[in-house]
This record gives sequence, structure tokens and C-alpha cells, in this order.
Amino acid sequence: MEGTRIQKISRLIQKELSEIFRLETAKMGGVIVSVSEVRVSPDLSIARAYLSIFPSEKAAEIMANIKRNDKSIRYALAQKVRYQLRKIPELYFHLDDSLDYIEHIDSLLHPKDNK
Repeated sequence: MEGTRIQKISRLIQKELSEIFRLETAKMGGVIVSVSEVRVSPDLSIARAYLSIFPSEKAAEIMANIKRNDKSIRYALAQKVRYQLRKIPELYFHLDDSLDYIEHIDSLLHPKDNK
């Protein structure tokens, strides 16, 4: 039963963070930040959000900006989920580079010079 509750909270946080990032990156133009996964600790004190950033060349700059503004992001999240959650977990953001890894493996398996 506890696992189902944590999964629901993870999905709620993922959905709301995605909306926050969508609104903020719309101002930047050409940058997409998507929340690929959110993992919440069993005591609901920590939420780890894994972000995919496109284009990946700007990933380091955007991640630094997100980590610098993590308190304001947490506040915006609290405003959106204040009726669903009593306590808002601390947010930790991590770069999800699985798409880059898949692309790298694909390029190794199918080199362009063999065509």
C-alpha cells in the first residue's frame, strides 16, 4: 500500500514539474526540458527529478541554472500541489543522459561511413 502512495506522489510531482519547466523554457525558445522520472524517498522528504534537456549542448548551462533556482522551483511546485501534499519534499535535480547514451550506442552499431 505504501508503494502505491509513493508512486502517485512521484507522478504528481513529475507532472507539475514538467508543467513548470514547460512554461519557463517557452520563454527561452528552442530549449526543451522534460522530466523523465521522479523518485521520492519513503518518508517523502526528498524527491530526485531526472531531467532530459534538448539540445544536449546546453544541458550543463541549463542544469546549473536549475540547481541555482531550486528553491524557487520548489516554491512554484508547492503552490501547485498545496491541496494534495502537506509537506513538499526537497528537490534534487539530475541530468538524465539516457537518450544521448542510446544515440551513442546506435551510432556505434550503425556507422554512417558504411552506407
